[in-house]
Amino acid sequence: MTQNTFKISGNIVDIQNRKIFPGIITVADSRISDISESNETYDTFILPGFVDSHVHIESSMLIPSEFARLAVVHGTVATVSDPHEIGNVLGISGVRYMIENGKKVHFKFYFGAPSCVPATSFETAGAEIGADEIKELFEKDGLHYLSEMMNYPGVLFDNTDVMKKIEIAHSLKRPVDGHAPGLTGKDALKYISAGISTDHECFELDEALFKIRNGMKILIREGSAAKNYEALHSLIKNFPDKVMFCSDDKHPNDLVAGHINETAARSVSKGYDVFDVLKCACVNPVYHYNLEVGLLKKDDPADFIVVNNLKEFKNIKTFINGELVAENGNSLIKKIDEKIVNNFNTSYKKPADFELKSNESNIRVIEAYEGQLITGELHFPANIINGKIESDISNDVLKLTVTERYNNSKPSVGFIKNFGLKKGAIASCVAHDSHNIIAVGVTDQDICNAVNAVIENKGGISVSFDGNTEALPLPVAGIMSNEDGYLVADKYTEIDKLAKELGSGLNAPFMTLSFMALLVIPQLKLSDKGLFDGKKFEFTDLKI
Repeated sequence: MTQNTFKISGNIVDIQNRKIFPGIITVADSRISDISESNETYDTFILPGFVDSHVHIESSMLIPSEFARLAVVHGTVATVSDPHEIGNVLGISGVRYMIENGKKVHFKFYFGAPSCVPATSFETAGAEIGADEIKELFEKDGLHYLSEMMNYPGVLFDNTDVMKKIEIAHSLKRPVDGHAPGLTGKDALKYISAGISTDHECFELDEALFKIRNGMKILIREGSAAKNYEALHSLIKNFPDKVMFCSDDKHPNDLVAGHINETAARSVSKGYDVFDVLKCACVNPVYHYNLEVGLLKKDDPADFIVVNNLKEFKNIKTFINGELVAENGNSLIKKIDEKIVNNFNTSYKKPADFELKSNESNIRVIEAYEGQLITGELHFPANIINGKIESDISNDVLKLTVTERYNNSKPSVGFIKNFGLKKGAIASCVAHDSHNIIAVGVTDQDICNAVNAVIENKGGISVSFDGNTEALPLPVAGIMSNEDGYLVADKYTEIDKLAKELGSGLNAPFMTLSFMALLVIPQLKLSDKGLFDGKKFEFTDLKI
C-alpha cells in the first residue's frame, strides 16, 4: 500500500439509501475505490463529513488556513464561504487572498462572489465589487455561487446593478444566495422570483415556511450571536430535502468548542431521524452548490469522518481527499505562515470626538436582542449632563459610536440598550459589513481608549476601563489574525470575559456589537454616517 491507498472499516452510514451496515472502505489516489460489506462488528461509524452551508470565515477572526485547522477536529470537511467581509475592506484582491490561503491546506473552501460590496451606500467601505468583477471571479477564479443578496430593496425595485449581478450568476449556472430577514408575502415572492434560492436569515417559523413552500431552501443558522435553531428546527422533519445547517458567523472560542457536529447532535437529541439530520448536515449543501465533496460513494472524493456514535458525533478521524487531517481531537493541519494585507488609514481619536452636545428631551435608542441580528427601536429621555447627552446606566442606555477606518472623519454617535455595561467600554473593527470601528461604553474617555487600541493595532477588538486596555490584534484586513487559531481563541476568551466583567450579560457581546452597524438587517442601526432605519432604508434622526 502507498500512503494514498488504505482501507478503513466501521459501520458505514449510507445517508441517501437510509441504511447502516458494517463494511470496509478502500481509498486509492484520494478517492473511494471500493465499499464492501463485512461480517465483523464495529464500535465506530463512518459517514460523510459535515458541511457549513453558509459562513463568513473572517468572523472567526482567523484566516482560512487557521479556520480549517480548528474545524476539521469537529468533522467539518467543507464550507460554503462568503468572503464579503474582506471584500468590503480590500475588494477583489481580498477575495483572492482568502482563496489562495485556503488552497494551502487540506480543506474544501467553496467561496462565493460577494454580491453587495459595499452592502449599502449609507456607510463608508474600503472597496467596491461591481458586476464586471463578479463575472471575473466566476470565470477566472472559479467561484461557486453569488453570495447573499443583502440588497433586497434593490431586488424589489429592479436596481440595474443588482439585477445584472444576478443575471451573470444565472447565465453561468451559479446559484444565488439570499438574505431577506422578515420578508414575506408579495415582496418575498418577487425576491424569490429573481432566482434567489436560499435564505439563512429567517428568525420565525412562519417566515421560513412561506419561503420554503415558495421554492427556497432554508439554512438553519446557529452561530455565536444569531441563533435561530429553536425557532426553525421542526423544518428538519417536514422538509429534510430543503434544509441545511450553517453557522454564518462563528467566533474562535466557539469554533474550538464545536461546529456543525453540535447542530447534528442537538437535532438527534430532539428525536429527529438521523438520516434526515445528516441530509441537512452533509448532503444537501453538496447538491445545492454542486460541491466536489464526497458522500461516501464509490469513485467519490474520500471525504469522510469516523465518529463514536450517531448521537454525540464525537469525531475520531477526519479524512479529506484521503488525507487524515484530524485524529482524536487533534488537528493534523500544519500552521501556514501568511502575509498581512490591510486597508487602514485613520488617526488616534480624542474623548471630545465622541461628545454629543444637545438639549433634546427624547432620543431614539437601538434595542439589541440576545441571539438575534435584528434590532428594535425604543424611545428614552435623553440623559443630558452639562449640555451633552451621556450614557444612562440606570436604564442601560449606553453610547454607541462608529469611527470610519478608511479616512479621518468625526465618529457618528447613537445609543443602545441591552449591552449591560456598568463601566468601561468595548470596541471592535469587526463591524459588518464595512468594518469600521464600532464601540459601546459608559464614558467618552473609555470609548476613546478602546477605539484607539483598535487603531493602534490597525484592527482588532478591545476592552477599556479606568485607564487599562486589553486588545486582541487583528492585522489581516483589520478583522483577522494570522496567528495560531487556538491562541487567538484563548485571547478572545480572555477579552470576552473582561467585557462580561464590565457588566454585559450578552452571550457574545463582541459578536452582537459587530452587527449593530449592519444596516441591511432591520430595524435601527448605526453607520459611520449616522443612525439608520433598516425598514424605511433611510437615515433617521436621533431626536424624536
